Amino acid sequence: MPELSEFLPMLALILVIGAFAGVIAGLLGVGGGIVLVPAFYFAFEGLGYGPEGLMQICLATSLATIAVTSLRSLLAHNKKGAVDWPILKSWAPGIGIGAVLGVLAASGLKGEVLMVIFGVLGLIVGLYLAFGRASWRLGPEMPKGLGRAVTSPVLGFLSVLMGIGGGSFGVPLMTLYGVAIHRAVATAAGFGLVIAVPSVIGFLLLPGSGENQPPYTVGQVNLVAFVVVVAMTLITTPWGVKLAHAMDPKPLKRVFAVFIMVMALNMLRKAFMG
Repeated sequence: MPELSEFLPMLALILVIGAFAGVIAGLLGVGGGIVLVPAFYFAFEGLGYGPEGLMQICLATSLATIAVTSLRSLLAHNKKGAVDWPILKSWAPGIGIGAVLGVLAASGLKGEVLMVIFGVLGLIVGLYLAFGRASWRLGPEMPKGLGRAVTSPVLGFLSVLMGIGGGSFGVPLMTLYGVAIHRAVATAAGFGLVIAVPSVIGFLLLPGSGENQPPYTVGQVNLVAFVVVVAMTLITTPWGVKLAHAMDPKPLKRVFAVFIMVMALNMLRKAFMG
């Protein structure tokens, strides 16, 4: 059992992180993982945990929260008939295979390498959020055959290495192939579930690689962060939704894009300079 003086600061930081992630998710429709991974990392590191194995814990814990939030989101979107089930069913096997391979890769990579991967991909996501256009197209319909066989595992693989769900890569991918944005967002919730469930099972079964882990970490999933973040997002995501209806989210999306890029650059700085 950890000392109360050790546990309370961690709990307080995670409460704030969970509240912020929920508001962002409701306001901009962006999955919490791209916020949670760097937030977890700098919070845990600031409390003196890690560095060995810490990045894996952040990825695994973020994906554990996504398993819950994606399921909730998928059910809600399905009630409105917004999920494109043919796309979800045909892409799910490849995404799931990629997610499992992502867990195996993440468990074997050094924290600094995972930080570089997160930083580079985070910059790409931020740039797309800032400058992407709804009119951009790569094709008239989602890839099939060989295109899908290659793209779907890559999507699952990279998502696990970033600790994110289906939104950050899945939504841009679908909209670039002409899927309407509301259907892309709804279907990406299903992508998130397919990414998160097998990867979390894998991370729970894999032993942690570092000795100085945050308390209540099972395998590579921190249970305190998981429970608190899920609880806080339940409370604060509706706040973000209300804000989204009360104001124009477009300039906020650009601000958030800058925020993501700053966090990504900070992760790269940490990886290269320590």
